[in-house]
Amino acid sequence: MSPRVLLFTGKGGVGKTTVAAATATLAAGRGLKTLVVSTDTAHSLADALAAAPGEIAPGLHLHQVDTQQTLERHWGELQEYARGVLVELGLDEITSEEITVLPGAEEVIALLELREHAREDRWDVIVVDCAPTAETLRLLALPEALDWHVNRLMPVGRKLVRLVSPFVRSVAHVSAPGEDVMNAGERFHRGLMEVRELLTGDHASVRLVLTPESVVLAEARRTLTSLNLYGYRVDAVIANRVFPTGGADEWRAQWVAAQSRLLAEAEQSFAPLPIHVVPYLPAEPVGKDALTEVGAAIYGDSDPFAAPSVEPPLRMSADELTLALPGADRGEVDLARKGDELIITAGPYRRILALPAALARRKISGAVLRDGVLRVRWVASSEPPQEADSALRFSSGSESATG
Repeated sequence: MSPRVLLFTGKGGVGKTTVAAATATLAAGRGLKTLVVSTDTAHSLADALAAAPGEIAPGLHLHQVDTQQTLERHWGELQEYARGVLVELGLDEITSEEITVLPGAEEVIALLELREHAREDRWDVIVVDCAPTAETLRLLALPEALDWHVNRLMPVGRKLVRLVSPFVRSVAHVSAPGEDVMNAGERFHRGLMEVRELLTGDHASVRLVLTPESVVLAEARRTLTSLNLYGYRVDAVIANRVFPTGGADEWRAQWVAAQSRLLAEAEQSFAPLPIHVVPYLPAEPVGKDALTEVGAAIYGDSDPFAAPSVEPPLRMSADELTLALPGADRGEVDLARKGDELIITAGPYRRILALPAALARRKISGAVLRDGVLRVRWVASSEPPQEADSALRFSSGSESATG
C-alpha cells in the first residue's frame, strides 16, 4: 500500500518547517512509521528536530538528501557526456565539473529520492518540508513540463543523433551523444513522471502554511490556485503564530483584531478546506517532544493522516473537462487550443495538457469559469479542430461560451 504523503509549503518565514516537523513527530507518536525529508536547501529541518539524519525517535526517521551521490546515480551518463564535451572544447576538468552541475539539482534529487522511499513499502507516512512557495511551484511543475519536451524532442533527437553523429566528430571535433546518454535522459524523465504520479495520486496532498498577515494571505491564495492548476490537491491550511485573545494589552489587542479579521477572510478564501490554528508560542519549539505538543495542538481531534477527501483538481469525461482554480479571477485565466493540446494559463503559471486521443478529435463548444471551477465542454466530431492554434473565449458569468 502506498504511504500517505504530506507536502508542506508556504511563504518563507511562516514556520512551514516547524509545522512539517510537528506533523511528523505526531505521526510517529501515534505508531506510524514516519519519514520526514526536506526539499529545501537550507536544511533547517534538522535544526527544528535538534537531531542528525537517521532514526531520531522510535518510528521517526529524518532523511537529508545526498545530492552528489544521488545525482551521479540518476544523472551520471548525461553529466559525464556534457563534461567530456566541455573538456574536448578546451575547458579544464574542474571548470567542466562546475558547469555541468544541474541547476536546482538538490530539489530535483529530493523528488527522485522521495519516489524511491515511497517504493520501499517501509513507511506509513512521508512528510516533505518543501522550499518556499515560488521554488515549490517551479519544482512541482517540472515533471510535466519536462514530459512535454521529452515526448516531442526525444524521438527527433534519436534520429538526428544517428544522422549527424558521423559528421560531428569531423566538423565540430566533439563527441555526439551515444545510445547510453539518450537512455539516461529517458530514465531521468521516467523517474520524474513517476514522482508526479505519486504526488498527484490518491494518497498525497499539500498543506499550505501561512501567518495571518495580508501579504502572506494573498500569496497563499495564489499558491492554492497554482497548485490546483498543476493537479496537486490541497487538503488543509495551517494558520501559524496566532495571538491568543485573552489578557491582551493595547498593543497586542490591535494584533488580535487584525489577525481575527484576516482569519475570517482566510476561511472565506479557502472554504471548504479546514484551517488549523497554531497559537503564538512563548518559545520556539525545538526537539521532538516540543514538536509533538505542537502537532497535537494543530490537529486536535482530527486525523491528519487519513486519505485526502478533496477531489482531484482535474477531471475529464467524454463531454467535459473540469479544473478547480479556486481564487482565480477571470482576467487572470487564459485558454487556448493547439492541436491535441489545451493550454491553460492562470496568472504567471501555464499548464499544457495533452488531450487523450478521444478528446483531441473533438471540437470545443465553449468554456466557463464559475465559482473557481473552469469547465471546458466538447462536441462530438470526427474531424480534428480546423485551427492549429486558436484562443478560446469564455465567460465567467454564464453557461454559454464560444470556442
